[in-house]
Amino acid sequence: MPTDLTSVIAACTRWLLDAYPPPAGALNHALADAQARQAVTLAAHLRYPTGLDIQLLHLCGPGGTDRLDWLTGCDAEPDGTAWRTWVDETVVSWAACLLADRALAVRANRARVATEHHTDRAGLHRLIDPGAHDIEAGALLHHPDLLEPIAALHRPQLMELLPVEAAGTP
Repeated sequence: MPTDLTSVIAACTRWLLDAYPPPAGALNHALADAQARQAVTLAAHLRYPTGLDIQLLHLCGPGGTDRLDWLTGCDAEPDGTAWRTWVDETVVSWAACLLADRALAVRANRARVATEHHTDRAGLHRLIDPGAHDIEAGALLHHPDLLEPIAALHRPQLMELLPVEAAGTP
């Protein structure tokens, strides 16, 4: 039984980039992809914290894009929809929360130490500390008003999962 999240991370990242595309250009696409992938990876690690959770995901499947597409008005590609079955609505929603709120992304990254993914050395600097080019490339990915319909779907569950920060702590 597979114990990695590669398929879900790739599908959720692709969905985010299709729904909130970067400006034209290869560099913009690469920077937006990196930001979306980092947010999705962190969200997936929190959603599926153990190997057993990942095995159950592969057994049951993540659910697909139907509600996400409906909320954003995205049209599914008629001949390229197989990847859409690997999109996990909760992971996309949590990633949208993390993309819209840097402080929340920092908290989520701290919470990752409680998962089996705590040794994952995946850098999250484009998500946690984006540079000027990252911000330009991911303008739609970071726009709280545009992300709100997706982020609101599962934000309460993410907030319950993350430890409460002391006042004045980022």
